[in-house]
Amino acid sequence: MFPLKSWRLKNTALPIKKPNENEATFSPHTAQGKPFRLVKYVAVSSLVVILISTVFLSGFLSHKARKILMQKSEQYAFLTAENLNSQVFYQFTAVTLAVEGEIRLSRKEQYRRLDRVVRNAIHGLAVESVNIYNTEGILTYSTEDAPLGEKKDLGEPFQKALSGEMFSVMEGRRLSFLGISWPIGPQKMRTYLPMWVELPLSWKRGRIIGVFEFTQDVTADQANIARFQVIIFGSVAVFVGVLFAALVTILRRAEGILEARARERRKLEEELHRAERLAVLGEMIAGVSHEIKNPLGIIRSTAELLEKRTEDPRRKKLAAIITEEATRLNNIVTEFLDFARPKDLRLEPCCVEDILERNLMVLEAECQKCNIRIERDYQTGGALTLADANLLYRAFMNLLVNAVQAMKSGGVLEIATSLKSFDSRREPILEVRINDTGPGIAAEVLPKIFNPFFTTREKGTGLGLSIVLSIVQGHQGTVELAPRPEGGTSAVVRLPLKAQDVSEVCA
Repeated sequence: MFPLKSWRLKNTALPIKKPNENEATFSPHTAQGKPFRLVKYVAVSSLVVILISTVFLSGFLSHKARKILMQKSEQYAFLTAENLNSQVFYQFTAVTLAVEGEIRLSRKEQYRRLDRVVRNAIHGLAVESVNIYNTEGILTYSTEDAPLGEKKDLGEPFQKALSGEMFSVMEGRRLSFLGISWPIGPQKMRTYLPMWVELPLSWKRGRIIGVFEFTQDVTADQANIARFQVIIFGSVAVFVGVLFAALVTILRRAEGILEARARERRKLEEELHRAERLAVLGEMIAGVSHEIKNPLGIIRSTAELLEKRTEDPRRKKLAAIITEEATRLNNIVTEFLDFARPKDLRLEPCCVEDILERNLMVLEAECQKCNIRIERDYQTGGALTLADANLLYRAFMNLLVNAVQAMKSGGVLEIATSLKSFDSRREPILEVRINDTGPGIAAEVLPKIFNPFFTTREKGTGLGLSIVLSIVQGHQGTVELAPRPEGGTSAVVRLPLKAQDVSEVCA
């Protein structure tokens, strides 16, 4: 044991601003932590609203079309009634009263005369039949083979006509679905109008003496309305489909942007928390490593001195063991210091492929010993970039050592470089890919692989990949580790190729 100087750990953690409860923040997750599916909810609700609106619109247009048709048919019946009333009064009523003194339709001659006048008046008109009722509701004339002299209870339409109003009734079966009304069988419209005494040389009507009942066949008109409804519904459905597709496309894009921003925000928060932990951890490691390194150097030098001066083989062996373990411990402490010490980059034009060759030269003997075949695939053409060659050497060395140690029983070590070009606004990326054929990385280990002191090896410190990450991020690059489908692990380092900066330095 050796004494450690007392030291105080200062809290140098990075401040992390926590959101105020009163501040408006956005999160694509609900209060229960479940993701809010923007496209699903908005699209479904929009589709329901649009479909309901379409049905109501179709029904409204259908109702308006039927109303217009009824008004047209009523107006037609009204004009026909005025003409018929005038024809009947002047050609039948007035003549019959002048000649015979009274009107008795039970007389065949009078009935035939009235029938001739009525049929001549409606000839060529869209009137299927005409019935005439007296003021008591008794059928006195019909163009159909209806029994005359019977009193019929015609209800409200008859009473409206007696009061001087026009009233129409639609008859016929109809099938309605989603606001579309389709006629089934013949469609009739019966219109009841007053029959009055004509006043010569006057625009006024005389007293009401009966009721006209006009029957019109509106089957074709109703079928046209139904077809019009189908066209309207189909057109609206196509428009709704296009609108819905556009809405879903926009919402999917918006959801993708929101999710990307949420992922970026979570990533930044994780990096802030990690930076906070590393700041405290780095200060602690630096203090402890500094206190250990000096006594450790004394222990190693003393053990080396004892090994040289003693003649006892047993003591020589013990001294050698102390020296070896002290050296190993010194390497660990040095690695701790490398992790804790801020890395000042000394940027200069360098070739990544040359750095990789230096790494492979050092590891060549170990690869031959472990029966590991090295395969190179350099595609950058010796492109230069501004970087710290020594730091990149250490980063690549850590990745290559991990790959070699994963293939103790032999395998293939693949090293490939390539350039990834983007548009003119972004720098090209220099990509270095290191593949091994070892056992690979378990899925549950991947999220923790870059955490300090996390290791799956017995003698590992767990700082190698953390140092790699720190070096690569210092160069504004990224590093990823992932299992390969065919087995093994793939480590990918991406660095921005600052060719313009290189040309400025070289100039």
